[in-house]
Amino acid sequence: MLAGLWGLHRMTDIVHARDDQAILETASVAWAQHVAAEPGTGDRQNLPPRTDVGTLTLHWAVAIAFTISLFTGLRIAADAPNAVVSKWLSPILPQGEIWTWHFLTGLSLFFCASAYLLYMRRTGLDRRVALKKVRVFVLPAANKLRYGALNVVLHWALYGLVAIMTGTGVMLYLGHGGWWVFVHSTTAFISLGYIFIHVIAHYAYGGWWQVFRVFRPARLVITRAVQPRPLLIGTIIGLAVTGALAAVDWGTRDTLTVARVPTPPKLERLLDDPVWADVRPARIHTGQGINLGGTGESLVEVRAVHDGKKVYFAFRWEDPSRSVRRNPLIKQADGWHILSNNPYIDDVTTYYEDKFAVIFSPTAAFGSGGTSHFGDKPLADQPGSRNGRGLHYTDGHMVDMWQWKPSRGGLLGHVDDMYIGPPTEPTPEQASQIARYQGGYWGDPGNAYYVYNFMPLRPDEYHGGAVPIRSLPKDYVATNKAMGRWDPDPDSSVDDGSQWWMFENETVPYSAELDATIPVGTIIPGVLIIGEYSGDRADVRGSAHWSDGHWTLVTSRDLVTGSKYDQDFVVGRDLYMWVAVFDHTQTRHTRHPRPVRIVVHD
Repeated sequence: MLAGLWGLHRMTDIVHARDDQAILETASVAWAQHVAAEPGTGDRQNLPPRTDVGTLTLHWAVAIAFTISLFTGLRIAADAPNAVVSKWLSPILPQGEIWTWHFLTGLSLFFCASAYLLYMRRTGLDRRVALKKVRVFVLPAANKLRYGALNVVLHWALYGLVAIMTGTGVMLYLGHGGWWVFVHSTTAFISLGYIFIHVIAHYAYGGWWQVFRVFRPARLVITRAVQPRPLLIGTIIGLAVTGALAAVDWGTRDTLTVARVPTPPKLERLLDDPVWADVRPARIHTGQGINLGGTGESLVEVRAVHDGKKVYFAFRWEDPSRSVRRNPLIKQADGWHILSNNPYIDDVTTYYEDKFAVIFSPTAAFGSGGTSHFGDKPLADQPGSRNGRGLHYTDGHMVDMWQWKPSRGGLLGHVDDMYIGPPTEPTPEQASQIARYQGGYWGDPGNAYYVYNFMPLRPDEYHGGAVPIRSLPKDYVATNKAMGRWDPDPDSSVDDGSQWWMFENETVPYSAELDATIPVGTIIPGVLIIGEYSGDRADVRGSAHWSDGHWTLVTSRDLVTGSKYDQDFVVGRDLYMWVAVFDHTQTRHTRHPRPVRIVVHD
């Protein structure tokens, strides 16, 4: 890329050193030479144009990589709640585990750009795209020369688009979001339009033969300007530059060291326990979420130690509000209504609890260990998700997931022990969408005794009206007091210690008689806790607290559980970690594509 910038500067100097007539003559000769033909075939001007093999090879490499990178990126962009164009294009976009394709084709574009810049330099073909030709726009010249100059502009514009997408893509890969996402996606949409403009400009310059020249190879005419083996040298240097970039990425990835301590930390003391004072955290930038003060970003700090029996993690992440109101219900004249948006397509972004998830995978594959699959139906023979955003599953390996859910036991000392594995067969309820199908993302064996306080419905059955509910509080006044003050702003914080769930012994099954005693406007929790966590699902314990715009969560679990659904923390075995922050949203969490390596020390 630096060589290309130097070439631009040099060409600009040449432009200013020539007078207008010389520029026109040079442009005419250069554009005639732009068409390369086999030696000895006669007058080149009377033959259909051809393209030298090196340019043709790199052109198609760029075209293929560019197309795959663009369409996989559009699939990722279609996941955004405010996406318009990419959602409209969704039926023709690829589905499944597209992170790998997106990253690899992005690297391929970087390689092609590096190789082609060197190739043009070594062949002397950089005259074809000399910026001095742009001067014909302000000179009296034939239309063909003007279209030729337009193609020069488009040539360098492509390098600019690739440079912007590469730079912003690196920032997204490092976990940043916000305006980086906007610039990256906007550039991608411009690139989509570039494809059509590029073809039209070549047609305007030389008709269909000019367009089809990329299918007609020709040998490069060897002159003194051509240095030896331009394509081979360009390819080698391009691969070396790309390989160096990948090596820097691998060598600079964060590592979380899990050291042994003589005395385990007390969970309830959070980070005030002295054990954590000398533990170096891994700091992980996460982005592309929702809410979080409008940025969609959250910086997560992770610390870890073990005492030979249990492993302890301390997580601290940015979250501007304390949110634990998960799908509350409000009584209206016609019955009980869910206050949250999108409850039956599993995509709530208003009244919902904050959550935090961490996964541990034996592989560092793209897409969070190969678990993320985009599209409304990534598995052709299985149901899609009810919100059409995709599914979590793997190709066979088991990924351990811990998910902290404050209103479903998280503030009572539980962290839900879950897993992501191969896709399962749907139940009849999941196949009909009355229950959520999640691919390979499920709870470990055992129970987490929480349920919604409203009955299940299929997405097409819910129209925002009243819903049937399971239970009513025995004493709605006492329940409202435990909930604390009500603020209708979904981004507001609820009171510390407020309880936005109901225990089984605080409720009775729904009856019209009791309902008649509760006034219109009353709000009750949307979560029922009807027992205790049990089995493998209860393996992880935790303590959490929110203050000053941050949640802190400290967890513990046995180093080795013996469960096939868990990943063990043992000396000499590498694990890879990803974290996700949910700011009062059901599924639109932050992400960071780059894994964190975990190393356990004895």
